[in-house]
Amino acid sequence: MTAEMWGSGSQWGRLLRAWQHLDVPDGWRAEIDEGRIIVVPPPASGHNLIADIVSQRLYGCLPTGYGLFQTLGVHIAPFDKVYVPDLVVFQRAELAQRAADVGEDALPVDAADALLVVEIASKGNARDDRTKKLWAYAHAPVPAYLLIDRYDAQGPSVTLFTEPGSGAYKRTDRVPFGGSLTLPAPFLTTLPTEEFPR
Repeated sequence: MTAEMWGSGSQWGRLLRAWQHLDVPDGWRAEIDEGRIIVVPPPASGHNLIADIVSQRLYGCLPTGYGLFQTLGVHIAPFDKVYVPDLVVFQRAELAQRAADVGEDALPVDAADALLVVEIASKGNARDDRTKKLWAYAHAPVPAYLLIDRYDAQGPSVTLFTEPGSGAYKRTDRVPFGGSLTLPAPFLTTLPTEEFPR
């Protein structure tokens, strides 16, 4: 998708241009949701520890040609939203092509092309991860959404949403912290959660 195809004269185009050129402090993330840019502060230590544990597990089972990225903007095309998930499994070749194309490097990628999106809920955004982002990723559709939620009312948990269709995930697998969750193909690995901080 080229920069011209983003409707640069539209409200969405102007919002996207502002998002591209926004100078956020190191560690902060900017997302586009509900027609506005939202700036998210850096996560706490527990959040970063969980991201590291999940990354270490995923690095061993990434499909050929895919990488694991922490600051990649993903576009939810049906709703013109841009989220920056904690982790995204995405094609290296497409990112390399974007880096070579003038004007394309800073554009978000299509969320539907991600194999897996991981959100680690923070106290201030847990509700959005459980509702708005779940709904958006299902509509994208992202094939697999992994939600790690230390603030779940029923206790810290990890939930894997798969099989998106008609704007919802048809399969949900949930385990409390301490349990093991098997990730689907192409990963085919078990994610241990006993080391996740509560």
